[in-house]
Amino acid sequence: MTLRVAVVGSGPAGSSAAETLVKAGIETYLFERKLDNAKPCGGAIPLCMVSEFDLPPEIIDRRVRKMKMISPSNREVDINLVNENEYIGMCRREVLDGFMRERAAKLGANLINGTVHKLEIPTQTNEPYTLHYSDHSEGNTVGVAKTLKVDLVIGADGANSRVAKAIDAGDYNYAIAFQERIRIPDHLMTYYEDRAEMYVGNDVSPDFYAWVFPKYDHVAVGTGTMKVNQAQIKKLQAGIRARAAHRIEGGKIIKVEAHPIPEHPRPRRVVGRVALVGDAAGTVTKSSGEGIYFAAKSGRMCAETIVEMSNNGAKIPTEDDLKIYLKRWDKQYGMTYLVLDILQRVFYRTDATREAFVEMCSDLDVQKMTFDSYLYKTVVPANPLVQMKITAKTLGSLLRGHALAP
Repeated sequence: MTLRVAVVGSGPAGSSAAETLVKAGIETYLFERKLDNAKPCGGAIPLCMVSEFDLPPEIIDRRVRKMKMISPSNREVDINLVNENEYIGMCRREVLDGFMRERAAKLGANLINGTVHKLEIPTQTNEPYTLHYSDHSEGNTVGVAKTLKVDLVIGADGANSRVAKAIDAGDYNYAIAFQERIRIPDHLMTYYEDRAEMYVGNDVSPDFYAWVFPKYDHVAVGTGTMKVNQAQIKKLQAGIRARAAHRIEGGKIIKVEAHPIPEHPRPRRVVGRVALVGDAAGTVTKSSGEGIYFAAKSGRMCAETIVEMSNNGAKIPTEDDLKIYLKRWDKQYGMTYLVLDILQRVFYRTDATREAFVEMCSDLDVQKMTFDSYLYKTVVPANPLVQMKITAKTLGSLLRGHALAP
């Protein structure tokens, strides 16, 4: 018997899962509704992802080594990476996702250009799951109705996951991200050669931040806010365009994008022999809104658990087997999510706390801790004296923030 696994969605989460499964000799089906899909996304990836997922240099548009933080009162703080080998990678999702998907297919994943409409749940133990989908391989947008029977399903189909709905995984709160890709004049683009910007303030977001991220030949200008403020998103986008006006003057909008960002994990991420990964599971971090690395990592960890628990495809894992993936995930990253949640609650509340946040970012110890944790996904505790200094600076910044806020 050969274990059959369907992976629905071929973003970083799904492609990473499929790649891990086929390397172990497991029969893998990778579904993607739109093979040229360009997911709306800021596109920032940490340095560790480049090596950990063996990403080639050509898919990195820009290597950002300078970050400018801009407070509500337009106070600017520059953060520069000291080590010349370190950078934040800026990617276009259509390029990154395409590479990871094609790699999985070349390794042996059965890539299906199809839309999964329904997941039929078996009534008996070890009976197969049946996927009902439209096959678009002939170029027909409506597609040809087909079915596929598999032993396990990995839902990597994003925030609006149909797989999650099929297993009644529960809902989650989410933020809305809105982004315009803008092609700006060459002399302005030079400024963004290796620099990204992050803006905070009620005018650009009441509970998140806004950004200007460099791409291959344009910049991505966007903002995010919680679902309750969804009606304000165009007003907030106008706010970031106004704040960054002198840097994008004369620019031409070439694409407008919007998408939901999960704010916490779904209540149920494994049900039966179905597991959720990436946005479908709710792996985006608070404070930074980072999702690409954690999506890819969750897909890989889930697949590694399947390989291990199935003895390389020799038996069908149970729900308890699949839940080992969640235990490992929560043990490795639970504290990261908790800390970033606290930071967002503390520093994104008011313009005064945002002023304090930007002021704190001017401290070199804070910068080092922040970038080390972001670039390498390993939080190394500071020595007690440095920790005391950062704590004192945080309190002082919060107090001064009230005076600086507009």
